[in-house]
Amino acid sequence: METRVLGRTGRAVSVVGLGCWQLGADWGDVAEDDALAVLAGAADAGVTFFDTADVYGDGRSETLIGKFLADRGAGAGLTVATKMGRRADPHVAEAYTLDAFRAWTDRSRANLGVETLDLVQLHCPPTEVFSREATYDALDTLVDEGRVAAYGVSVETVAEALTAIARPHLATVQIILNVFRRKPLEQVLPAAAAAGVGIIARVPLASGLLSGKYDASTVFAATDHRSYNRHGEAFDVGETFSGVPYDVGVAAAQRVAALTPAGATTAQLALRWILDQSGVSAVIPGARNATQARANAAAAALAPLDAAALDRLRAVYDEDIRPHVHDRW
Repeated sequence: METRVLGRTGRAVSVVGLGCWQLGADWGDVAEDDALAVLAGAADAGVTFFDTADVYGDGRSETLIGKFLADRGAGAGLTVATKMGRRADPHVAEAYTLDAFRAWTDRSRANLGVETLDLVQLHCPPTEVFSREATYDALDTLVDEGRVAAYGVSVETVAEALTAIARPHLATVQIILNVFRRKPLEQVLPAAAAAGVGIIARVPLASGLLSGKYDASTVFAATDHRSYNRHGEAFDVGETFSGVPYDVGVAAAQRVAALTPAGATTAQLALRWILDQSGVSAVIPGARNATQARANAAAAALAPLDAAALDRLRAVYDEDIRPHVHDRW
C-alpha cells in the first residue's frame, strides 16, 4: 500500500489506516475475537496505522491493540496513535494539566504495552485548551520524558485546527473530512501542508452513510451512537453522520452511490476522494469485521477520481449538504 509521512512524526504510514473506535464501544457490541480479526485483517492488507483513544470502551480498544501488538512482535512496523483528555470528569479546560497528561499517557502505555506512545492526540478538548501556552509546554514535557514520541490534536472545528497548526512542535491534526464535510479543504489542509503538519481524516464514511447501504428503515442498536447521539446528546453531533440530518444524508448518499466506478464499492469511492485531497496523510475508516477492514484497505488501489466525478461529488455537497454543515464546524 502507498505510504505517506505522517507530519512531524517523521513516520511513513499507510494512507488507509484503521480507526479503532468500533473495537471499544459506541457502535454496538464487537466480540474480542472479532476485534482481533479486524486488526489482523487490516494489517494483512497493508494497513500500518491504527488510531484509538483511551476512552474507547474505557481502554478496551487500546488493550486489544496491545494484545495484537504483542502477538505480532516488535518487527510488525505498526504505528499506533491514541488520544487523551475525554477521561476528564468534568470535561473542562482546567483538567488539561501536566499531571493529568502524565496519568492519562501512563494508562495508555500500560494498555498498549509500550514504553513510548508513537503519537498522542488531545481528544477534542474545550476550545480554549488549544490557545494555552501551558498546553503545549506540558505536551513538550511528555516528549522530553519519553512518554510520547510526538503529539497532535483531534479537533471539531476549522478554527481549532488553525490555532493548533501554528504551534511549532505539533505533529498532526485529526479532523472530520469526507465527501459531506469539505470545509477543511479551504484553509486547514493548505496551512498544515505549509507547516509540515500531518492530516488524519476521521469519520471518512460519515458514520457509514457513505457506504450507500442505509435507508430510512435502517435501525441501529441502542448502544450505537448513531441511535443515541443524532442530536448531540452525548458528544458533538458532528461525530455522528458528520452532523448531517439522517434523512438528508441517506438521500445524498444515494446520489454518491450512483457515481461508484465498476468493480468498487461506494465506501471505496468515498475513501479514494479523501486520498485525492492534497495534504492528507492518512484516512482512518473503522471496521466491524475483517472483510470490511480489507475492503477499506483496497480503496488505496483505486485510480484517482477524474474531474467529472469530482465535479459531481461537489454538486452533491453544494446542493444537499452544505447548508447543514459548512458554517457549523
